[in-house]
Amino acid sequence: MSDKASILEKIPEQGILPLYFDKDETVSLEVLKALYAAGIRMVEYTNRGEAALQNFKKMVALRNAEMKDLLLGIGTIKNKKMAETYIAAGADFIICPGLVEEVAEIADQHNMLWIPGCMTPSEIIKAENMGAKMIKLFPGDMLGPGFMSAIKSLFPDLLFMPTGGVSLDKDNIASWFKAGVCAVGMGSKLVSKDLLQKKDYPKIKEMAQQAIQVVNEVKS
Repeated sequence: MSDKASILEKIPEQGILPLYFDKDETVSLEVLKALYAAGIRMVEYTNRGEAALQNFKKMVALRNAEMKDLLLGIGTIKNKKMAETYIAAGADFIICPGLVEEVAEIADQHNMLWIPGCMTPSEIIKAENMGAKMIKLFPGDMLGPGFMSAIKSLFPDLLFMPTGGVSLDKDNIASWFKAGVCAVGMGSKLVSKDLLQKKDYPKIKEMAQQAIQVVNEVKS
């Protein structure tokens, strides 16, 4: 597992954090391969089904064998038990859909980066006071870049990443970076349900490459 400071540097460097879940183990592994082949070096797998833990363990094993420079995080962590389970399974970082204090405590005990989901200034203030370094703005499509612009000056020491509704559209991504985010989380707009069902891994790779290109153009 990588240290918190290293991951906090690498997320903005990549500028995009793909996230997905599929109950099928093979699909989960093949999507990871496609993202890696596209140049992605940080991925969030979401804890959204009974198969998630077993799939995640297989993904960690694949990473350890073939993708040693890949950082694999776990998302949708909502309580202490989930956090402990996935830390033991080899997660590099933890992402929550909300502000979960007991998850923060467990992550801190393991010197692991935790990224809470927040959608109000009060939640962000509480997260910062608890030691958060990065905030997941969620749901991004409801908050919008205007919200980010309005609050950015209040939190000069925090990094922000919107998740939910961020699309591959260059104008959409540009508006978020202009507002002050360090990266964007992309789920179904990148690894869509349709592509998962079709097992269209070449298309997933192509879209990930496109996303990297768009983000790099916007950042530069």
